[in-house]
Amino acid sequence: MSLSLTALAAMAAWFGLVFFRAGFWRADQRLADAPAPPRWPEVVAVIPARDEAPTIAEVVRAHLACDYPGRLSVILVDDGSTDGTDAIARAAAESARENARDKPRPFIVLTAPDKPDGWSGKLWAVHAGLAHAREITPAAEYVLLTDADIVAAPDTLRRMVAKTEDEKLALASLMARLDARAAWGGLLIPAFIYFFQKLYPFPRANDPDDDMAAAAGGFMLARADALEAVGGVEALKSDLIDDCALARRIKDSAPGATVWIGLADDEAVSRRDNLSLGSVWNMVARTAYAQLGYSPLLLAGTVLGMGLIYLAPPLVALGFAWHGSALALAAALAGWGLMAYSYWPTLKLYEREPWEAPLLPLAAALYTAMTVSSALRYWRGQGGRWKGRVYP
Repeated sequence: MSLSLTALAAMAAWFGLVFFRAGFWRADQRLADAPAPPRWPEVVAVIPARDEAPTIAEVVRAHLACDYPGRLSVILVDDGSTDGTDAIARAAAESARENARDKPRPFIVLTAPDKPDGWSGKLWAVHAGLAHAREITPAAEYVLLTDADIVAAPDTLRRMVAKTEDEKLALASLMARLDARAAWGGLLIPAFIYFFQKLYPFPRANDPDDDMAAAAGGFMLARADALEAVGGVEALKSDLIDDCALARRIKDSAPGATVWIGLADDEAVSRRDNLSLGSVWNMVARTAYAQLGYSPLLLAGTVLGMGLIYLAPPLVALGFAWHGSALALAAALAGWGLMAYSYWPTLKLYEREPWEAPLLPLAAALYTAMTVSSALRYWRGQGGRWKGRVYP
């Protein structure tokens, strides 16, 4: 393919993405206020935790200090931690109880049983927590599934329940604000959020008449009966991308079973740091090849597609002195411009600068390398490696 055709193909691809991909890039699916329900339903939160000593105290305090008007119980399931996560969580809860002005919320720390074969560690811990929740909170109408590094604002759960009740949602989730500090975090994290939105356009996922489904596992509020109707987390026990799998099952379970996903600002914030390249690399490499269905053909197509869409425009534009084609230059600049334009709303969400928008191809090249790395890990029998566990 000539340089001009390559640049024109990339420009056409960006034209399609910007104007015919449900406006995914607008980053406008946000948690809006909804009217308070006549009665605040009971909620039980289940938090799986494995070696979360740096973050767990703040997370526990945030849950216990939230301003939710209804009954809220919090169950933390320790998944074989070796860093004292359970003890830190108990101490944080005790401190919260001592400082509570009102009656303290129920808080329980469980130790997850030994994980059976065929389960991911996180889902086995969630399964254990949900089983205990059915015993101690049988009347709970909602289950909050949240990660042990996510700190929620005091009003987040109240606003989420109000929205879910008002819109009759079966599942609502927030894509937590991730750590985007320093050079690597600033380059890679807004791009991660952008790519997720492109893969799962939020406006489509939030449309009950569209077959797209997505969820963000860091902070998910599910109706207990909807979760039960799809077989609970047992139906997802080996899924490494369990949040989107759950959204798919719930949205497909019955007519009108609606899901919603939005972007968080300060409503839900991850305390896991992304200061190093390795931190982001391992997060992506854990599931990237699973996202492709472990298919070598899809992997090859992804690499070629990322090269055409993200790398060709800047390479052709910057190589004008070498190739001298005005048509190729114009098409490449148009494609690169559309790319940067579509990236700006996500950068703005993360309080980044406009000059960073043209750097998206650099982030795309690194994510492509992470995806290839994910496949190599899988082929070596190290797929899904996370916190000392490997899911081959």
